[in-house]
Amino acid sequence: MTVKPGDVVRAEEGEIYDIELEADILEANRRIAEENRALLRRYNVKAIDVMGSIGSGKTTLIEGMIKLLKGRYRIAVFKGDLTTTIDAEIISRHGVKAIPINTGKECHLDANLVKKALNRLNLEEVDLIFIENVGNLICPAEFPLGSDKRIVIVSVTEGPYMIIKHPYIFMDADVIVINKIDLADAMRVDVEKLRMDAERINPRAKVVATDCRRGVGVREVIEALNL
Repeated sequence: MTVKPGDVVRAEEGEIYDIELEADILEANRRIAEENRALLRRYNVKAIDVMGSIGSGKTTLIEGMIKLLKGRYRIAVFKGDLTTTIDAEIISRHGVKAIPINTGKECHLDANLVKKALNRLNLEEVDLIFIENVGNLICPAEFPLGSDKRIVIVSVTEGPYMIIKHPYIFMDADVIVINKIDLADAMRVDVEKLRMDAERINPRAKVVATDCRRGVGVREVIEALNL
């Protein structure tokens, strides 16, 4: 499956500007997110928002979950990025529908762009959508998309303080993934300390340690999402 230029969801000229002129930007986004959630529920489609920094392993985690789940779910993926379609093409090789969402200069997906992507799907033919957010641990936290659950993935290669330095995005997560644990010793990062940081910031979240490249812990992430 090849991603064509016409397949990319983009904000139209003036569209983001119009939304940002709302008296309350966040409230405008929440309203659209609720519309997205209602639409997904109408069609009994589950959606998972996957957030994390560039290079944390978001795409690799999604690939791993697709491999384990595509026999049970009809899966689509929304791939948020500033400009490229590279990761969307990687995902599409697994035989699932991949829709790139280019945000231009914006550092996060918003509910309006996800709404446009949903309009590209026949929701009667989809059971599960993974929404890979733009690589960022700050902006996406404030912009719900209408998903059922939110994953935040952090890699040990980002150092020992990423969770406590960026607590807000972890506070609203349903699942927190600590990835690249195979590199923990080389990076001198204590995985259990990261786990404790995550559990202190968000006691209700399920914390899973993974090496997504080798598939370690991916099944546990799926179980934590109740999929």
